[in-house]
Amino acid sequence: MDFSTLKGASYVLIHTPDMVEQNGTTQTTEKVVNPNSEYLKKVRENLRSYEDVVNYAPNQTYIGNMTPEELKALPQPWVNEKIEGQRYGKFGEIMPEKEFYGIMQICDVFELVHLEDAFAKDVKQELIDHELFAKDVDKIKEGVTLEWIQEQVDTHDAEGLYYDYQLVGCVLRAHEIDANLTAHVMLENLVVKASGVISLRHLFRDNDINPEEVEYVIECSEEACGDMNQRGGGNFAKSIAELCGCVNATGSDLRGFCAAPTHALISAASLVRSETYKNVVIVAGGATAKLGMNGKSHVDKGLPILEDVVGGFAALIGPNDGEHPVLRSDLIGRHKVSSGSSPQAVTTALIAEPLERAGLTVHDVDAYSVEMQNPDITKPAGAGDVPEANMKMIGAIGVLRKQLEKKELMTFVKNKSIPGWAPTQGHIPSGVPYLGFAVDDLTTGDKNRAMIVGKGSLFLGRMTNLFDGVSIIIERNSGETASENSADMKEEVRQAVADALRDFLENFSKE
Repeated sequence: MDFSTLKGASYVLIHTPDMVEQNGTTQTTEKVVNPNSEYLKKVRENLRSYEDVVNYAPNQTYIGNMTPEELKALPQPWVNEKIEGQRYGKFGEIMPEKEFYGIMQICDVFELVHLEDAFAKDVKQELIDHELFAKDVDKIKEGVTLEWIQEQVDTHDAEGLYYDYQLVGCVLRAHEIDANLTAHVMLENLVVKASGVISLRHLFRDNDINPEEVEYVIECSEEACGDMNQRGGGNFAKSIAELCGCVNATGSDLRGFCAAPTHALISAASLVRSETYKNVVIVAGGATAKLGMNGKSHVDKGLPILEDVVGGFAALIGPNDGEHPVLRSDLIGRHKVSSGSSPQAVTTALIAEPLERAGLTVHDVDAYSVEMQNPDITKPAGAGDVPEANMKMIGAIGVLRKQLEKKELMTFVKNKSIPGWAPTQGHIPSGVPYLGFAVDDLTTGDKNRAMIVGKGSLFLGRMTNLFDGVSIIIERNSGETASENSADMKEEVRQAVADALRDFLENFSKE
């Protein structure tokens, strides 16, 4: 049985402090319901600098400059542990806000993004030195006056773009009355597209992948683009592919709240294994709405606002090459309609059931990547250490199934747990942050099996109270491919036929 393989993954963060204040839902809601709140007065003084964001261990882990083991060895909270970080990593980069505004305009094909003249020139100069976007700088248009921008914001419902708390540009609405094409929605969608483009370009460049060989793209973020007649019609996937040189690809958007990336991973693995498409990319941009989502809790506890980055990722799934980790699309965990929503029921459906089908125990998985939220962010908000809590539940299921003793539970958790390093961008932490490390861990590293788990809260859409989740096991490649096995089988059949024919002729001649 031949499986598809994980060829590589990329990860990017964009530091967007001004978007925290202007576009994060917690802050924009507070401006409406309590415009004179003490929290709003403290937002700016609690925003981190770009240097602080780069020199932050979870962020360096996200882009591949630190391993999960190195992060795990640091004392928490990690925000107190200053390290010497770098902008670029093995998997991607941490981009400053100024450059990102330029890439938003590069990604804008309907002339909705406008930058102030001097700022536009500055942005263009910055991006000339960026290897992935130097050839696109001519798409950054000649800027407009600040007075014109202010008028669009004040009287035409444009969404302002701010840098260092100063208005430097705007995003125009795309329709006079369509609620799905307001400036607010267009800004969110352009951020998704732009961060997805950065992620996919890094995937191609950093893994020496020819974008022309990609045949299908699946975009799996949490936003939806469309108009009043089809509000979630899409297609982020094809718009990202267009700007990344995927001239032979088609694609579509897949949505499932936080679980979407793992749904996409399973779908990509299945499409490649079935030979529907040879090479499939999954990609997701980030969400401005979740910037500063837990900001109140952070500020109350004397911490900086840690949700100050937009996240993105991409991964390539291709046919079995005998080297890269295989995606066991026959070992899928799924939270069914009938599964139940208790932690035990969810863990049984997503972890225990696929392991049982494979004849494995909880010990046989070397790395569980489940809800990889950064505990620096979630603990102050009262949500605890989410990855650790998941490991405790996995261990508890092992105890119930007599795969380990109760007294061994915390040792199991300590040995198996992977620390969370992903920003709370909704879909971004959900299983897939480990994919980049999995490529090495399951080839040249010391691991043989990992499980990627995505979970989603479907009740947020007010259509159902159901929970959601899927999982997939990834394994070290045995080195054998179906083509090799097929060739061996053909040779065996040929030899068997030849032997049978020889015996027949020998017997015939004797008669």
